[in-house]
Amino acid sequence: MTLTKRIIPCIDVDLDEDGNAAVYTGVNFEDLKYTGDPVEMAKRYNEAGADEFVFLDITASAEGRETMLDTVSAVADECFIPLTVGGGIRTKEDIKETLRAGADKVSINTGALNNPKLINNGAAAFGSQCIVISVDAKRRFDEQGEHYAQIDGESCWFECTIKGGREGTGRDVIEWANEAESRGSGELFINSIDADGTKDGYDIPLTRAVCDTVNTPVIASSGCGGPEDMYEVFAEANADAALAASIFHFDEYGINECKQYLDERGIPVRR
Repeated sequence: MTLTKRIIPCIDVDLDEDGNAAVYTGVNFEDLKYTGDPVEMAKRYNEAGADEFVFLDITASAEGRETMLDTVSAVADECFIPLTVGGGIRTKEDIKETLRAGADKVSINTGALNNPKLINNGAAAFGSQCIVISVDAKRRFDEQGEHYAQIDGESCWFECTIKGGREGTGRDVIEWANEAESRGSGELFINSIDADGTKDGYDIPLTRAVCDTVNTPVIASSGCGGPEDMYEVFAEANADAALAASIFHFDEYGINECKQYLDERGIPVRR
């Protein structure tokens, strides 16, 4: 039986000047602009045929604060598809509270890199299916990496970053993906800082390199400009899911429109 590929809308959530949760959209993790209300957007995507939904609190880790669980709970009340929540998750108790607020899965980046045993502990306590390891990857064209890909004739490796892409770690993405899988991660969420918000397509070399290395399902993120980019990341990189934000937020494409495009080209999707 062929597994269907998933189409996943994502919202990046931050606190506005009044301390209220709001959705923002940017480019390369910067120049964020107000996009909408997270609860209303969750309701909209739930009704639009999304396979899953991702809620990322994009400054919780950088600011050292807790995830906005009241907003997560309100989103969960409107979302009857699998909900993944990330941002500011540093402990097993954080995982527990996020799941209790209504999340089906938690996405962890900075917390896992700083404390890899969090993956083991989270998987043991709540099941691997709940633990999504998010990777904010940045291209580096130097000799400090472990695994290299050829991009436009140059050798490139991918570095894990933390705190919303603000800090490099020196960790090679492929090495870290293997470790995360071995520790019990049930899914890998691969973000490309270089492609983020550009609408120039997913980072195919990055996604392919991860998919070729692990058996864990991989969600491709960052750079989607339309259904043709989804087709490319499924057909050329073998991703299990394609995440997108701007094209859905601004009604450039609909979820069912993307699924129809993929279905017509032989990519198995849930209709």
